[in-house]
Amino acid sequence: MGLLYTKFYMDFDETSWKQISNNPIVFQTTKDDVVLEIDDVAHKSYQLNFKKGGKLNMFRVTGQFRLTWNDDDVIV
Repeated sequence: MGLLYTKFYMDFDETSWKQISNNPIVFQTTKDDVVLEIDDVAHKSYQLNFKKGGKLNMFRVTGQFRLTWNDDDVIV
């Protein structure tokens, strides 16, 4: 399971992602090899490549967003 914290709300491209749940917030890819760039709370930048059907969970934590995903959903 992957985990990152960010202070920034993320915008998801509607042609590549769809929101499938509001509580908790879950986004799912609609295409293969979707790249998501994330800047964490330590200002490190990460690029994750998701497979089609891959899911990203977003939880609001005090002043931050907690992002989690299943490692099987990411292309290495």
